[in-house]
Amino acid sequence: MVEGEGDGSPLFETEVAEGIGRIWYKLHALSVFVGICGIWAYRALHIPNAEEEQEQGQGRWWAWIGLFGAELWFGLYWVLKQAVRWNPTYRRTFKARLSQRYRNNLPGVDIFVCTADLTIEPPIMVINTVLSVLAYDYPKDKLSVYLSDDGGSELTFYALLEASHFARTWIPFCQKFNVETRSPAAYFKESHTSQKDVTEAVEWIATKNLYKEMENRINQVTRFGRLSNDIRKQHKGFCEWNVPSTSCDHHAIVEILIDGRDENATDNEGVVLPTLVYMAREKRPEHHHNFKAGAMNSLLRVSSEISNGAVILNMDCDMYSNNSETIKDALCFFMDEDKGHEFAYVQLPQRFNNITKNDIYANCLRTEYEVEFHGLDGFGGPLYVGSGCFHRRESLCGKKYESNKAEMKYNKRNTRADASTLEEKAKSLITCTFEDNTEWGKEVGLKYGFPVEDVITGLSIQCRGWKSIYFNPPRVGFLGVAPVTLAQTLVQHKRWSEGNFQIFLSKYNPLLYGHKKIKLGLQLGYNIYFLWAPCSFPTIYYAIIPSFALLHAISLFPSVHSIWFAPFAYVIGVTTIHSLWESKKVGYTLKGWWNERRMWLFKRLASYPFAATDAFLKLLDVKKLAFIVTAKVADEEVSKRYEKEVMEFGSASLMFIILSAHAVFCLLCLLGGVKKLVLDGTGEMSSMLVQLTVTGAITLINMPIYQAMFLRVDGGCMPISVTIISVGLAMLACIIGTK
Repeated sequence: MVEGEGDGSPLFETEVAEGIGRIWYKLHALSVFVGICGIWAYRALHIPNAEEEQEQGQGRWWAWIGLFGAELWFGLYWVLKQAVRWNPTYRRTFKARLSQRYRNNLPGVDIFVCTADLTIEPPIMVINTVLSVLAYDYPKDKLSVYLSDDGGSELTFYALLEASHFARTWIPFCQKFNVETRSPAAYFKESHTSQKDVTEAVEWIATKNLYKEMENRINQVTRFGRLSNDIRKQHKGFCEWNVPSTSCDHHAIVEILIDGRDENATDNEGVVLPTLVYMAREKRPEHHHNFKAGAMNSLLRVSSEISNGAVILNMDCDMYSNNSETIKDALCFFMDEDKGHEFAYVQLPQRFNNITKNDIYANCLRTEYEVEFHGLDGFGGPLYVGSGCFHRRESLCGKKYESNKAEMKYNKRNTRADASTLEEKAKSLITCTFEDNTEWGKEVGLKYGFPVEDVITGLSIQCRGWKSIYFNPPRVGFLGVAPVTLAQTLVQHKRWSEGNFQIFLSKYNPLLYGHKKIKLGLQLGYNIYFLWAPCSFPTIYYAIIPSFALLHAISLFPSVHSIWFAPFAYVIGVTTIHSLWESKKVGYTLKGWWNERRMWLFKRLASYPFAATDAFLKLLDVKKLAFIVTAKVADEEVSKRYEKEVMEFGSASLMFIILSAHAVFCLLCLLGGVKKLVLDGTGEMSSMLVQLTVTGAITLINMPIYQAMFLRVDGGCMPISVTIISVGLAMLACIIGTK
């Protein structure tokens, strides 16, 4: 008998971080807070009076008060962030117990994959994601995969049709040779015949050739942008495109490409295949389609009619399965006899397969996923971040948590209706008017009205009494594609921070909406991310005023010889050392940590200000809600520079003008300040050390900008127009300040 079989042993265990390490951390946090209080006390007790204003220069009072406000914000935000570092929690699953205990009684699982635009989300990438989840190590008769194509493209449908044929070879190949990387493109890129025995090598070559042939057909059709008549004859579903349509104006389409109920739907080994469904909800220009949230809600309704899986996994189309047993991991939480009934969703971290060694754009968010989300788990669960998340269907559909223990409801497939009948019924559920005068998007399904529909939905679920789980498995569950340019990264964070700040400004503010519904630690944890956008304003002030004062030899910080210098030195020094230690602990290199510091500044200077402004305009009903899909592909030259970790500029963006103007301004202030202190003898070096440190650090952070403006000549360098405008603005700011 297998250990844990039938004896009520838990299907997962929870470990709360404790011991000497936690004691040291709490002492560290307490000491930093004392230092922060010391900084606040210095500002409050040394506000310049009229005599000092006259002696040290006009405007020093305003500069001082502004710094006081910024330091108050930074200190309070630092305190807020300690909520997710105070009680980190870690999980471990027992999949063997699950398999032995439930055997053939596992619930149905519906997998949702969403795509919106084939130009920035190529069909070949989408179907690699689909193939990776079709090949999960899970009973195939309980597995259904749905692709939502908001672009309504026959090219994407064709690619999915090709994938349905290749799946008959790919699924048994994965099972036979225990393939873990179940995206064919990723697997064949990292695997070689030299690693196989003769039998496996022969099948490896044959399977790879089949994949390459399919890939070439899909890419060729994608390049041409149309299908031949011969292709159209391959499936009845192509008749749906006989009516002229566009990505923004098309009727509802539902096509069951593999019907798991059909005894003839088997792979090359005669084993039943998972159900595979293509869906394009109706879209009309006069009807708002609610972006990804609308697509997810359409998938909820369509899947309930066809397979009705009790568990739902949703994935972005650029994130493939990298662990064949991830479903079983999630079910260990949902089906645990003691605690499983409490959990609404299980969130896994988002990881990327194209991150460079030093993560030049800090896209992997290691600190968030390796530290902060474990802390959120200790207070009842992490945020729902939109991909790589397993949901209990009933909780996602609006049900409130009930404390009485209930078994996981198994799927009740529609076994009587034929595929054509199911398709027609499903189409009626995804028309533009179906949701009118209903609770969809309000109390049922994903919520509408926010660019981060995932986060607000997760918060609402938790406020209905459910808990969630953060599971960070030893083998990464999902791998995706991170942005490969600075512009893409800044735009992505602009959308995230804008959506989060909109929630903060709405009735769903966790401190109000979550009061007495979720734990205080979780309320505070949400606000760490909801306040990203307004963090830009104190950061901008701190990144400009000390440098500007340095240029004019005006001291805004205590002298090295003053006792008040100690809290500044301690807080800056200790938090920097801890940040470096924590980054090394979660896998950053030293250069990776420095890149993360750089992106911390860049996002707060050139991304978050736009997010905060747009959120306020949306609150005033001045600006309409928009959703920008981040491009998943880049041209060859851009990719080469990314792999070499050369920062990409190349376009005349307002964000780049802001970053460049600030970089030049800081450089001029540093040079001018040093000249006054060293050559002219104006001011005292001891009283300017903090300003020199801040300005010098910012100047070092901006080195890639200086290189792009003045040294580089490749396609990713700073456009000449941006360089001229930025230098002009920086010089103008310095000249005006001397008047």
